[in-house]
Amino acid sequence: MRPLARVQPSYWPKVRACHAGILSGLEPSRIEIFQQMLAQNPSHTFARYGLAMEYVKSGDLARAADEFDALLKADPSYSAAYFHGGQTLEKLGRLDEARGYYRRGIVATRDAHARSELQAALDILGD
Repeated sequence: MRPLARVQPSYWPKVRACHAGILSGLEPSRIEIFQQMLAQNPSHTFARYGLAMEYVKSGDLARAADEFDALLKADPSYSAAYFHGGQTLEKLGRLDEARGYYRRGIVATRDAHARSELQAALDILGD
């Protein structure tokens, strides 16, 4: 059996520099990656949805709501955007708009499971 090779001492500063760069924020954030994707192709619906969800995760709900709006203007059949957009609007206290999202999603989606989730969200909010 061969002994394990020793890592050259000159390698460790490179590893430390790489980790320091990642930890200090030199790597692009997911938000930046989705923004770059949208800059290259503004009609990329998955990138728009991803950006909206990243804004939700970061707590930037107003921006998330704007992205869900833009996504649904570009692709009115994107059923997940109705659900998550509605939830985002609920968190912002914009309950009438959330109800509108759920109602439009129920009409727009062909997926029975998505429709049932949208109906449940609407039922919880009430009319």
